[in-house]
Amino acid sequence: MTDNLPQDIIDLARIVVEENKALGRKIVVAESCTGGLVTAALTEIAGSSAVLEAGFVTYANEAKQRMLGVPADIIDTFGAVSCACAWAMAQGALKNSTADVAVAISGVAGPDGGTALKPVGLVVFAKAERGGEAEDVIAEERNFPPTSRADIRAAAAKAALSLLRPGVNEVPEA
Repeated sequence: MTDNLPQDIIDLARIVVEENKALGRKIVVAESCTGGLVTAALTEIAGSSAVLEAGFVTYANEAKQRMLGVPADIIDTFGAVSCACAWAMAQGALKNSTADVAVAISGVAGPDGGTALKPVGLVVFAKAERGGEAEDVIAEERNFPPTSRADIRAAAAKAALSLLRPGVNEVPEA
């Protein structure tokens, strides 16, 4: 059997593992719409255990609250697909691990579930570093073309992997 994921995602995961390993940096991922794709990509790379500490797949709002400590009022006020929720997910991933950096992803992969305010293809990301100030957490949204559920999830996984690279402090454009 060969790799389970597209080669471009595997290649990016390899870079993430190599660069973080060179710095002795551990990472944690909190995923919703990607359903573990980022963590799966990282674990496709031999030696990723030197870098990846944990991956939280918190698809349901209750899981975000229970596993990552996302306050219910954030979800009630802003929704699960919001920079506020991604920010809280990243903070919770750091709190529930000993990793140095966390990336969180939440979005609307479709084909259903989109609204005028939160259309299919809207994905939010957050990156937090241990020891950093809470207000320094990067939280951004991107609108990926609403082509297919698989394409949106793959694009979101690549964006999240890019954020895990040392020195990258913004989500790549869609």
